[in-house]
Parts: sequence; structure tokens; C-alpha cells
Amino acid sequence: MPAPTYLDLGDLMGRTVRPEQGEAVIQNITAMVKAYTRGVGFANGVPNDELRAVILSAACRMIANPRGIELGESVGPQSVSFRGAFTGWSVAEAFTLNRYRKRAE
Repeated sequence: MPAPTYLDLGDLMGRTVRPEQGEAVIQNITAMVKAYTRGVGFANGVPNDELRAVILSAACRMIANPRGIELGESVGPQSVSFRGAFTGWSVAEAFTLNRYRKRAE
């Protein structure tokens, strides 16, 4: 399967994602996954299916609240609050990543 793109991110989230923002988030999370696994699970810079899933899962949290802080906004009678953001790997992501992590000896 090819490397994830902003279109894959939008499909997973069920909404349109701006190309420049989506690609920036994908690149950021991919770099973190690659660093965490020390490149294990990547072939020619492309993650395998399991790491691809981790990248997309974490990217959803990052793009949902790119500021990374809890905040609330109101306009007239309407309000929205953002409570979650990417602050690290979820338990499921960590289990997957740890399968590929090369630990120091």
C-alpha cells in the first residue's frame, strides 16, 4: 500500500482536508513514527500497512486540533470546544509501534 496522503486522512475523518495542512500533518507524524521505530517497518520511505494505520490514526488527532491546546470558541449562541489533541501515542498505536521499535542494547 502506498504512503498515506491527505486524501486518505480526509476519507478516514469523513471530511475534506486542505492539501497543505493534511500533508504537513502526515509528514510530521510519519517523521515521529520513523524516529520511534528507527526506520524499521519502512521500505524506501514507505511505511508498511500497520505503521500506515498508526500514522493516519495519530494524524486524525493532530489535524482535529492543530493548536494542541484545550480551548472553546463562541460566536453568538453557537459554541465549540476542543478538548483532545495529539499528545502522544494512544495505547493501540504504542502496541503497534513497539512491535517495530528497535531498543538500545
